[in-house]
Amino acid sequence: MRVLIVLIALVVLSGCSQTALLEKLSSPEQQAAAQHYVELLRDHKFEEIESSTDPSLKTLSLRGTLEKMASLVPAVDPSSIKLVGAQSVHGPAGSTVNTTFEYEFPDQWLLVSVAIKTQNGASTLVGFNVAPQSAALEEQNRFQLGGKRPAQYSILAFAIAAVAATLYALVLCIRTRLKGRKWPWILFILIGFGKLSVNWSTAQVDLLPFFAQLFSVSAFAPLYGPWTLAVSLPVGAVVFLVKRRRLMASGVAP
Repeated sequence: MRVLIVLIALVVLSGCSQTALLEKLSSPEQQAAAQHYVELLRDHKFEEIESSTDPSLKTLSLRGTLEKMASLVPAVDPSSIKLVGAQSVHGPAGSTVNTTFEYEFPDQWLLVSVAIKTQNGASTLVGFNVAPQSAALEEQNRFQLGGKRPAQYSILAFAIAAVAATLYALVLCIRTRLKGRKWPWILFILIGFGKLSVNWSTAQVDLLPFFAQLFSVSAFAPLYGPWTLAVSLPVGAVVFLVKRRRLMASGVAP
């Protein structure tokens, strides 16, 4: 029960820390400025948006693009507005903050990204995107076992086997009497080599041959983002399990 409480606390703190990071990347003032452009779009005030758009983006097709974006936004007020993403880039030419909101309406969701560039005290609009969503990001990226591809199930099974082998070998190593030093074996068992990862929402698979991670398994999800499951080869655990009897007799350390 204590371990469970600690794990829940860590998950909550992780979510809070990610939320705080988004707030730092996009300040309340920058969020308000981004939402102001969204309100201008909803009110079809295209001239005001165009006047604030960076000169490099002012093309003949800009008005048509804004009209298409406005047609995607429902006429009713949103039920909620969530800050779900933020990026901040600083350089000699100024700073650019890209803020992403999730707008919830009665029968649909919208992801709206607004990028504002600030240079020499002046702000211009350098990015604007509206993307309809079938469900909330939190629901889309929820970790679920149903409806996944064979590659996802295979990597999940490999991850379970890898962490089980690692923990089993670690316990055996701790309880085994070795004549030599034991800590090199413990360290060798704890570290997995290589990295095979899968995006649990999109099923995208990536492979990094040169990588190392503790316990041979990791799982991470950014705030409102998809889970990424990664597994490494538990080389140390396998080697120890194969050579355990010989090590008990000779006491050889790696």
